[in-house]
Amino acid sequence: MNLFKFSSPQTFYPLAGRLAPLFWGLAAVLGAVGLYIGFFVAPTDFQQGDSYRIIFIHVPAAWMSMFLYLVMAVWAAVGLVLNTRLSSMMATALAPTGALMTFIALWTGSLWGRPTWGTWWVWDARLTSELILLFLYIGFMALHASIDEPRRADKAAAILAIVGVVNVPIIYFSVKWWNTLHQGSSVSLTKSPSMAATMLAGMLVMALAFWMYSIAAGLTRVRSIILERERNSAWAGAMQEN
Repeated sequence: MNLFKFSSPQTFYPLAGRLAPLFWGLAAVLGAVGLYIGFFVAPTDFQQGDSYRIIFIHVPAAWMSMFLYLVMAVWAAVGLVLNTRLSSMMATALAPTGALMTFIALWTGSLWGRPTWGTWWVWDARLTSELILLFLYIGFMALHASIDEPRRADKAAAILAIVGVVNVPIIYFSVKWWNTLHQGSSVSLTKSPSMAATMLAGMLVMALAFWMYSIAAGLTRVRSIILERERNSAWAGAMQEN
């Protein structure tokens, strides 16, 4: 199969329409399984009690907030360098989901911090850099929306997205570079996980659920962007009539 034929909005639009329901279904199933494992199967933590269970939402959301920003920046960079319309559309489509994941990570982190730290918020290195990530997402969307001409908006927002990439490693390594209240990573590629197997299973299933949701939301949103951008073309007009 020649994947390059899907690089144009016209050919990618129907493909996204076929794939989106599949990923919505996977997100729903994996989310239900992950929440069941996290809230009913995983054991109670001996230090934090049941309050720790918020990690099954908090940690996957935090992972996705960083991952989606990198993916968004890559799409934006490809659109900027190669001047491909679909790449810029994909970056624009991913930004709201990335902002949502970042907000969920901050919100659930505050809920977790209240019983753990005794406060809703501290200007901790990781929390502050994660808040900056939310501002970068909002700035990307606001900048894009403030410019009427789509191609100029794509280029300006792409530059902001690329510059903002420097914040992602700061978020990830903040607990190693500075003395912070935020605990270190429980899951690492270089060492064994410091949690029970059922806890890890529930977290990974929820991470997959968030991943499937992000793909489904991105595909659904990019279809709307394609129709809006290509509304003057004959094929887009036919799609809107149908």
